[in-house]
Amino acid sequence: MPARLRAADVHAPRMIGQPAGPFEVSADTGKGPSMRDALVTGLLVIYPTVATVVAIVAGLFLGSANGS
Repeated sequence: MPARLRAADVHAPRMIGQPAGPFEVSADTGKGPSMRDALVTGLLVIYPTVATVVAIVAGLFLGSANGS
């Protein structure tokens, strides 16, 4: 069976409803941010701040415990 070439001005058919790949932007579903999104964002902002303050306080405490 010989290979068939298509004309240059004919576009290849596209699959409708194909899910987006890992590097493609998916279609907007129309839903806004959920409570889960807000909690995850809050944790991403609050956790490093709290960890930094705890590390500074622990450093000050350990520094004063040495007699410095």
